[in-house]
Amino acid sequence: MKVVLFCGGFGTRMRTGVPGEVPKPMALVGPRPLLWHVMRYYAHFGHKEFILCLGYGAHHIKDFFLGYQEATSNDFVLRGGKVELLSSDISDWSISFVQTGTNSPIGERLRRVRHHLDGDEVFLANYADVLTDAPLPDIVDRFVESGAAASMMVVPPSQTFHCVDVGENGLIGGISPVSEMPVWVNGGYFVLTQEVFEHIPENGDLVADGCVELAKRGRLLAYPHRGYWRPTDTVNQRMELDEAYSRGERPWALWERSR
Repeated sequence: MKVVLFCGGFGTRMRTGVPGEVPKPMALVGPRPLLWHVMRYYAHFGHKEFILCLGYGAHHIKDFFLGYQEATSNDFVLRGGKVELLSSDISDWSISFVQTGTNSPIGERLRRVRHHLDGDEVFLANYADVLTDAPLPDIVDRFVESGAAASMMVVPPSQTFHCVDVGENGLIGGISPVSEMPVWVNGGYFVLTQEVFEHIPENGDLVADGCVELAKRGRLLAYPHRGYWRPTDTVNQRMELDEAYSRGERPWALWERSR
């Protein structure tokens, strides 16, 4: 299936204010940007047709792929001054680079790439800033079996906050980590059908408009995932991922397990 990746936002919580700073999906995790890790996850399951919804810092993303160096993450033989790759990352990928506006909401970005879907009834979508080890084939299978119009992966909150139960007398009756509460949050991995476009107005949002309306109609399926899931909303979260990569702790890199 085609994979729509939203990689044109400002990522304000992760920016330091340095002029010309790269967009969040291009922040490095190991030798490759976050966006590459997300794409590699989908490609591992056979989904290699990507539609990139570009906006802020689009030239950084274009330049990365135009000058892509396969030898960075693949074994190779140097013979006679020529590189002979022993494996490849993106040689069989199809990537459409589409400018969808600097300030466009996610829903509007999706609307602007609709014609690139070539009428495909079912497609995948992602914020391009979250890594997971979720079993994508199972997500798709459950969605197809459900007959729903869209599926959203949901995960327990990752914050370290505590929920406080306050009684009418003002006394606290209990304190629990928010991650242990019966609460689920949007995990950023979607399976969508063309029906979602019926509920996203011009300059609308995918979740606040499209998914909310589908939920009201009983057309939105949840896929709960309690496994590995890491967002990169802040500089510290990105640094933690990079440090984990350096230690060899890469649960999201399912493709490495199959080598």
